Amino acid sequence: MDILYLMILCSVLLAVVFLVIFIVSARSGQFEDDESPAVRILMDSEIIKEEATAEKDKIVNKEEKSD
Repeated sequence: MDILYLMILCSVLLAVVFLVIFIVSARSGQFEDDESPAVRILMDSEIIKEEATAEKDKIVNKEEKSD
């Protein structure tokens, strides 16, 4: 029965440590920007598509010049 009290104490202390870490990180601004990571992935794919299109245009222009 003593080990049960020790396990409960340890789990409560661990929960308190995680809560303190969360509060400190929330106050320091860790979770402020929650929209741009979701939008950034869309922007990156558009940039990659634009670069791929530009490279294809360059290849087509070189082939036309060589003919």
